[in-house]
Amino acid sequence: MEIQSNMLTLADGNQMPQEGFGLYKVDDQETMNNAVRAAYEDGYRLFDTAQLYGNEAEVGQAFKDLNISRENIFVTTKVSEANQGYQSAIDSVKESLKKLQMDYVDLLLVHWPIQRAFFDTWRAFEELKKEGLAKSIGVSNFQIIHLQYLATKANEMPVVNQVELHPRLTQKPLLKYNEEHHIVTQAWSPLGRGAVLNIPELETIAEKHGKSTAQIILRWHLQNGVSFIPKSVHPERIQQNADIYDFSLSPEEMKTIDGLNQYARTGREPELTYEYNHQY
Repeated sequence: MEIQSNMLTLADGNQMPQEGFGLYKVDDQETMNNAVRAAYEDGYRLFDTAQLYGNEAEVGQAFKDLNISRENIFVTTKVSEANQGYQSAIDSVKESLKKLQMDYVDLLLVHWPIQRAFFDTWRAFEELKKEGLAKSIGVSNFQIIHLQYLATKANEMPVVNQVELHPRLTQKPLLKYNEEHHIVTQAWSPLGRGAVLNIPELETIAEKHGKSTAQIILRWHLQNGVSFIPKSVHPERIQQNADIYDFSLSPEEMKTIDGLNQYARTGREPELTYEYNHQY
């Protein structure tokens, strides 16, 4: 197995690379081109952006500048909170596609669950998929309660749920729920924004395998069946994050990493205020 051939089959039948490349905070065109070039040459095929990142135009231009064929990449974008709602979501996605210089995205995500447009936004997503503007649709930062509530009205459920996930926030109940409902869990901030790289237990495991702690963490995600999108603009780190397919973690090592959970978020806490008697 290697990064380029390592694919997950989604509930809608489409395939998605298990390991992708995050583009959060990559903005100027030169940096974008260099990062995308390095990632593509190292085998990454999934590229993750969002309306909120403000860099969709740079992402699209990078693929054009580098002459990367659309058929060879899997592109994700996300609809921001400001653009949620039925018509506003549809309009914003069409604008995103113009910026990306693409006819469709492979995966479209609701960036955050919000009460104001909870069902209307998802109805827009279902329509965008019917129109072929998004091949697959999913959500980001949804907890179990959000998914349960969405299921009361959705015609089809998300195939991906992108959440904060790393050794200090293992999200085991959510992983179990997603798996039982055929939803792929995708980890943003899979390395905990660097906050988990110096954990002694991880350093011990890394020394044993002759790998970095970052590689150990990404291998843990890989063996858990989780999709993950590390980010970097440094070529050596981009390459290192892809070099995790030549070793395995033992069940004991996996258990050790699972035991590092402290319910510690590096990002924002999703709202958990949804009740089934709310009227929308």
